[in-house]
Amino acid sequence: MSTASTGAGAVKQQVPSGARPDLRDDAAKAGRSDRAKAEARLGWLLAGPAFVVMLAVTLYPILQAFYDSLFHFRLTAPDDRRWAGLSNYAVVLSDPIFWQALGVTVFITVVTVVIELVLGFALALVMHRAITQLRGLLRTAILVPYGIITVVSAFAWFYAFAIDSGYINHWFDWVPGISADLNWFAQQGTSLFVIILSEIWKTTPFISLLLLAGLSQVPTELEEAAEVDGATWWQRLTRVVLPNMKAAIMVAVLFRALDAFRIFDNVFIMTNGANGTEVLSLLAYRTSIGRLEIGLGSAISVLLFLCVILICWIAVKLFKVDLAGGARGAS
Repeated sequence: MSTASTGAGAVKQQVPSGARPDLRDDAAKAGRSDRAKAEARLGWLLAGPAFVVMLAVTLYPILQAFYDSLFHFRLTAPDDRRWAGLSNYAVVLSDPIFWQALGVTVFITVVTVVIELVLGFALALVMHRAITQLRGLLRTAILVPYGIITVVSAFAWFYAFAIDSGYINHWFDWVPGISADLNWFAQQGTSLFVIILSEIWKTTPFISLLLLAGLSQVPTELEEAAEVDGATWWQRLTRVVLPNMKAAIMVAVLFRALDAFRIFDNVFIMTNGANGTEVLSLLAYRTSIGRLEIGLGSAISVLLFLCVILICWIAVKLFKVDLAGGARGAS
């Protein structure tokens, strides 16, 4: 930062105050260019080590999965590895079970992300508007569900809705459609309802904290100015608050969508994929570990990875947030 400032100052000193406007503009652009290069260089130096470690840890499994997907390979016959090319992908893509699992995965992802975004924003508003003495207590209390291990949370929700050991049927038997003998995990609709409800309960705190960080970046002067101009609460929310926290919303949606698309624990513990609740992660697990079909399982894993990349691309294109440009503009 100091290097960039020095470079900008040197440029300013070299240009006389009475110089033509185009010369002063060129000098200002050169100063900004030097500063941008210095910031980019510093960013790479800070993020470089973490990037190298993450690349080393994740690149090998990805390449190994892609390599295994090109062979007919079963663990029961490790020496019988035959080249398959893209035939494993053709088998997977022609199987209706894969498309059903993809549809269930997309459904769970869309429903959970939308509901968590709304609830998380409401919680973020509460924490943002709370008095200073209560902010720490509220944040700690909201984080409790997110701090519970996913497997433990899934078992807790499973036993709560179980027909023999659960208490939900007894507590809510006054609700139409709920009785003491209702088996929540016997049908696709009720099973997905419990799975989605458990996901929302656990991960909404994560969304709320990300959105709270975005709310803290919204200038209070803009809200006060809009209120003075007679803007209603809804107008201030939609025209001032939300546009200024678009980056935080994009990060929250992106992180949560990627996590929801790779859902495994809740489905595995509650239904094990029965009654049309199988998701892509569970399908890959059952193919690789259950049937020992490493080639087909690796093909499903690669397709799952490509779906995740597609989600990232859609999120970036949809929000159109230039984080680097916003940082430079703020500085």
